[in-house]
Amino acid sequence: MSKISALGLDVGSKRIGVAGCDGTGLIATGLTTIEHTSFDRDIEQLRSLVEERQVQVLVVGLPYSMDGTIGFQAKKVQKFASRVAAALQLPLEYVDERLTSVHAEQLIIAEKRSPSRNKGLIDRKAAALILQQWLDDRRANMKKQLAQSSNLLTEQV
Repeated sequence: MSKISALGLDVGSKRIGVAGCDGTGLIATGLTTIEHTSFDRDIEQLRSLVEERQVQVLVVGLPYSMDGTIGFQAKKVQKFASRVAAALQLPLEYVDERLTSVHAEQLIIAEKRSPSRNKGLIDRKAAALILQQWLDDRRANMKKQLAQSSNLLTEQV
């Protein structure tokens, strides 16, 4: 399997949770939380991570509505993410992030921490859940393609 360096983003109105993965693409980990101040400052902080980690792709959680449609918040995230990807000159992929923040909050409660005092941690954990979903989907698709390729080879022999 090829090496991958991806950055997962959980984009909110006040903060951006940021996660990265190990080079094998197996495990996503929360890295930091960026407090929104200005677009240029957000890019500056993200660029630093991109260069340090040699990031190849941005993976952004898209907050679909519960009925699966793209609502106002998802459109805002798409607009912001497109600007970020263009500024960083990176490809952009989206992951359905419905309920990731709720799941992240439950993980914090399980750790006996207060969610209300750990908003940045919730954002980082949500970003890690988003990136982990993308990594898992990517790995499953690669296995599927490998199986299909090997079936084709078997049929040809």
